[in-house]
Amino acid sequence: MLDSNKQREFIAFRLGQQEFCVDVIKVREIRGWTPATPVPHSPRAMLGVINLRGLVLPIIDLATRLGFPPSVPTQRHAIIVVEFGEQVIGFLVDAVSEIFSVSDDQIQHTPDIACDEAKKLVQGVISAEGRMISIVSLDEICDTRSLVAA
Repeated sequence: MLDSNKQREFIAFRLGQQEFCVDVIKVREIRGWTPATPVPHSPRAMLGVINLRGLVLPIIDLATRLGFPPSVPTQRHAIIVVEFGEQVIGFLVDAVSEIFSVSDDQIQHTPDIACDEAKKLVQGVISAEGRMISIVSLDEICDTRSLVAA
């Protein structure tokens, strides 16, 4: 059971006209778009790799990974660098908008009418100030087995 008084912090970002967020604890940094070097035979959502201070960082088009049309990166796009277990991955997003806090009781479950894939990729929805912000499940997004299928 969720503790309704517990506050959690998220970083919100846009993909097209929709807002999403990830837990701020998982975010290592946010940086501007840097063209990626393509990797042969990589999954459709993988744009390639960049050099991040000596680390080879895979860049995933989060829009493609979530089933939206592929992004066409510009200087306005951002890369959210997340740490997931021992992996460090960069996610291309349209823009990062804010850091915000919510209590667990403000987080609603993903609607039952969503398909199984959507329910795996989105772990909940926050309804605040007339906005609907979907919480991205990094466990599923970063799962390399499902990434190959994306």
